[in-house]
Amino acid sequence: MSLASSLGSRFRAELGGRIVAVVSSGLLMVLLARMLEPEEYGLLFLSISVFSAVGVLSKLGIAKSGARYAAEYKERDPGQLPHIFRAVLSYNLVTVAVVVVAMVAGHRFIATLLDEPDLAPFLLLGGAYLAFEALSAFVRLTLQGLEEIRVSATLYALDRGLRLAFAVGLVAVGFGGVGALAGYILSFALVTTIGLGWIYRRYYRSTDAADEIEDGLRRRIGEYAVPLTATNTANVLDKEIDTVLIGFFLSPVAVSYYVVSKQVIDFVETPAAALGFTLSPTFGARKSDGDVAEAARLYETALVHSLLLYVPIAAGVALVAEPALELLFGSEYLGAVPVLQVLSLYAALRSVTKLTSNGLDFLGRARERAIVKGATALANVGLNVLLIPAIGVVGAAVATVITYSLYTLANVFIIHREFDLRVGFLLRRVAAIVGVTVAMAIPVYLTVDFAESVLSLALVIALGVAVWSLLSVAVGLIDTETISAVS
Repeated sequence: MSLASSLGSRFRAELGGRIVAVVSSGLLMVLLARMLEPEEYGLLFLSISVFSAVGVLSKLGIAKSGARYAAEYKERDPGQLPHIFRAVLSYNLVTVAVVVVAMVAGHRFIATLLDEPDLAPFLLLGGAYLAFEALSAFVRLTLQGLEEIRVSATLYALDRGLRLAFAVGLVAVGFGGVGALAGYILSFALVTTIGLGWIYRRYYRSTDAADEIEDGLRRRIGEYAVPLTATNTANVLDKEIDTVLIGFFLSPVAVSYYVVSKQVIDFVETPAAALGFTLSPTFGARKSDGDVAEAARLYETALVHSLLLYVPIAAGVALVAEPALELLFGSEYLGAVPVLQVLSLYAALRSVTKLTSNGLDFLGRARERAIVKGATALANVGLNVLLIPAIGVVGAAVATVITYSLYTLANVFIIHREFDLRVGFLLRRVAAIVGVTVAMAIPVYLTVDFAESVLSLALVIALGVAVWSLLSVAVGLIDTETISAVS
């Protein structure tokens, strides 16, 4: 099987898994918004943001470091794989144990610190959430490093499907937001158990392990985890601390506006996330084989197609934000409209970083990425502290877009130094994409006021998609023959 066909197969598997996952997550998002009051909905996701912040300490970049070395050794010296798994899992179990004890002991203190006493019952479950979330990350990242994308995608979809069933079920029988959080934990636990069992049978038990781990390999895994931990910490500051600060400065209702808007962005970025997850190990493998030029052309092609999809999506989200939020979540969430419109730019930026950032980690550029991520994350915190009290929840969205723009540009610059990208080619393609986007936005803008039902909203979106498709093919941005060949 050719590289293109192999990558196409993996991408379809990952995209399929993410589609199932994102549909399940979308249904969960809508159902919880309907079943819970905005304040309780905000408390649920405020607690998850706290767990995400604390979760950096339970993972410390160890699983991703292990995935990098699993990708490197699976062909060169597979006998080292069992040793890599043992080292990574043992490191992770130690960090998880420490963080779980700290969370259970300090849950009331954190609730008091945030001036949200009703948050305490959610935080009490944090120990179980953090333990199983860290282990599920180990499973997914290990499978990514082994390029077992189909299995990883299946488990990811299963996790989100079970989360929908458990969370909605527990809310429906009267357990409220705490029950929804328990549903998250149950889905993590079941999928983690299945994933660990699969890795054990397929790679640990059936692989002839070397007599001992390669000299210095355990140390290298730990060392490479350091910049990854820095990046993960900065990523949490970038993605979660804004939610915590909104809860601190404003209210759980404001948190719900921000969370709903970010969840919409998460929903639309599924294809970009699938593409980045699939291609990242391949960049590292091509570089290791000396095929840097092939890796560069692969990245350029993927980047152009990501932008072709997400620049128009960003424009579309901004245009249909008001009717979409009202129809899907209810009129009580109309306060989220300006937040979602600002964050639509974030969707386009994330389409670039989903492809680029993980690729840099597999290319051995985690240190450079960590430095940039740390600087922009600190800037994001500072801007949030300034803007949230001044202009409310929209300030958090503005801060995110400004700092994430800088982070995105830095990522592209670093990978350009690695791959020597064709800058002129990329700029010409971006100009064409912007032209197509403007042409698509005009009919959507003229018809969006007629979107008074889910059906009419779908028709407005379909009109935009039709214009985008025709123009993209007409100007040569979509090559139908290449798509047919890969599929």
